[in-house]
Amino acid sequence: MTDTMSPNSLAEPREQLWQAVGDGDETRAVTLVRRLLDTAEPGRTSTTDSSAAAAQLRAAGERVLLELIAPTQERIGLAWAANEITVAQEHAATAISERCAAAVADATVPALRDAPKGRVLVACVDGEWHSLPARLVGEVLRLRGWRVDYLGAQVPTEHLVAHMHHTRTQAVLLSSSIPTLLPGAHNAINSCQAAGVPVLAGGRAFGPQGRYARLMRAEWAEDAAGAADLLDRSPAQPGAHAARLPAVDLPHLDDQEYSMVHRTKPQLVKQALADVETGFPEMRQYSAYQRERTVEDIDHIVSYLATALYVDDPDLFTGFITWTADILTARGVPARCLLPALDSLLNQLKDFPRTSAILTAAHG
Repeated sequence: MTDTMSPNSLAEPREQLWQAVGDGDETRAVTLVRRLLDTAEPGRTSTTDSSAAAAQLRAAGERVLLELIAPTQERIGLAWAANEITVAQEHAATAISERCAAAVADATVPALRDAPKGRVLVACVDGEWHSLPARLVGEVLRLRGWRVDYLGAQVPTEHLVAHMHHTRTQAVLLSSSIPTLLPGAHNAINSCQAAGVPVLAGGRAFGPQGRYARLMRAEWAEDAAGAADLLDRSPAQPGAHAARLPAVDLPHLDDQEYSMVHRTKPQLVKQALADVETGFPEMRQYSAYQRERTVEDIDHIVSYLATALYVDDPDLFTGFITWTADILTARGVPARCLLPALDSLLNQLKDFPRTSAILTAAHG
């Protein structure tokens, strides 16, 4: 192993990888990853030396995944949010990160010789297109000795469950970064558990310290290493039972406020758009493209409001409004344009106590 993988030595490679993905230079990025994993092939010396070399290569592979590729990808997301890179550049950079993860998988194959500990399924919830976090989890689990069925992005629940039955998986790991997908994630968790298979949830969608995962009776892992450790401890088996209605886990849904907001979203968005045009005169000068983006923003606001009602957490909605304000400001749009939309929704939904409280907290 080269000395570039010694403790606390990845700062310079991280900057080099950042420069490579920023330049769109896949070859340079993959070459860097392969250089960091340059080591003697396990098995060319004695059995003891071979085992030690294999363990060293697996550890190096995990460090590259979690301490090099993952932080670089997070930096890509922050650069997009700050309007420092375009959507196209973000997509190109993510594709390079995917290729780097594949390079780690290829380079560490010689170190994966033992019989697997078991078989697990890793997938993104339906609608989730950010697949790299799930991919990194899957690769770490392989390095930790698991056979992994990686299904990638946007896996419909019915197909997830069918594959789970086909492979007789021992656990399902679900990833999501988009909170508005939580109702669908809840359905996926419930469906897997109904078949007696434990579910580990991960990703920012599940809230600080996995608070929403726990509401849905799933286990939660903060990161890939945490997921591997949890699997080694054998997550609790849920026991096969009839599928639960969402209100069994989330009794606040009995007030029907979530259902009402979710069901009437098109009308809410339409009226909010009209009210924004009145309360934010600058919008009258918008191009067709800018108007389309405004409609999308209002749609997202209503979706996040519904999700906050689903999990009964005003902080989820307030956090989204703060994030959106920052995004708009970075793009030269005054954050005050959000206020007419919030006022409109508050007026339309004034008869619903939980909804009004969430909107009032975000407005303040």
